[in-house]
Amino acid sequence: MLYVLTMRAEEGRLRTIDAGGSLTMSIAGVIINFVRGFCMALADSVPGVSGGTIAFLLGFYDRFIGSLDDLFHGPKAAKIDAVKFLLKLGFGWIIGFGLSALVLTSFFDSHIYQVSSLFMGFIVFAIPIVVLEEKSTLKGHAASLVFVTIGAAAVVAITLLSPVSDEGVNVAVGSLNPGMVAYVFFAAMVAISAMVLPGISGSTLLLIFGLYVPIMGAVRAVMGLDLAYLPILLVFIAGVACGVLLFVRLIRMCLKKFRPQTMYAIVGMMLGSLFSITQGPLTLTEPLPAMSLDTFSLLFFVIGGVVVGGLQLLKTRLEDPAEARKDKEA
Repeated sequence: MLYVLTMRAEEGRLRTIDAGGSLTMSIAGVIINFVRGFCMALADSVPGVSGGTIAFLLGFYDRFIGSLDDLFHGPKAAKIDAVKFLLKLGFGWIIGFGLSALVLTSFFDSHIYQVSSLFMGFIVFAIPIVVLEEKSTLKGHAASLVFVTIGAAAVVAITLLSPVSDEGVNVAVGSLNPGMVAYVFFAAMVAISAMVLPGISGSTLLLIFGLYVPIMGAVRAVMGLDLAYLPILLVFIAGVACGVLLFVRLIRMCLKKFRPQTMYAIVGMMLGSLFSITQGPLTLTEPLPAMSLDTFSLLFFVIGGVVVGGLQLLKTRLEDPAEARKDKEA
């Protein structure tokens, strides 16, 4: 009898330890995905670097794309997992984007050359990490190097389409018309395709459409409870949802069936984004000259590299085994 009681007590203790360990891992997963979403939002909110680049650096890009696709096209179990993951990621993204809309975009306007140098450092130090992480995928596919050129050329071409200045348009409810609504909807569809691709900034595409300043202004206005700008944000969100439906499945298919070529193209996009970043000052409401060696900030470039190193450290130190396994299985 004493033996049975002892064994039951031991089993209860082990269950308690297991439950405590699971709770700790669950909390760690929430924190990790919150930080991931937060970092993605900071990149998405200003022209230069995309949230997809952040996802790639932190090692969850495949899972991110897979979850977006499963949300609309996956079986029930996959939809549930996708919702759980995207909710945790989305919470961090909303907080990060809100803070960025209030602070970072103003800093971007007033310190464009320092921010651009920061982003350049981010990209330059990130490319070797991406190549090393995909070394086994890229090995033996030297013929696919042409996709580096294709990816870089695509980003450069998009950047060259950007207007010299971005005066913006009035998107308050009193100024809306069917043509403007359709234009914002289409721009949102295209922008979300860029936001999920490493190398292309969705904000840069919004600049090309002349909507970056109006949309960011609308976000700030709604955060200040000015609901006159809420309708256009709902239109923008609807366009984003349709863009996810149309483009994310294609990206996921390319990653699965043509991964070497896709990875080379992504590296090319990241290289091309260096040119895009140098042209960022031309797209301000009050345009400034494109970045040159005289306006380049070595200090902020190095800080960008340190940030990349910090993100890698965050990835290895904080990530729990369960999250790592899910990222690899995606």
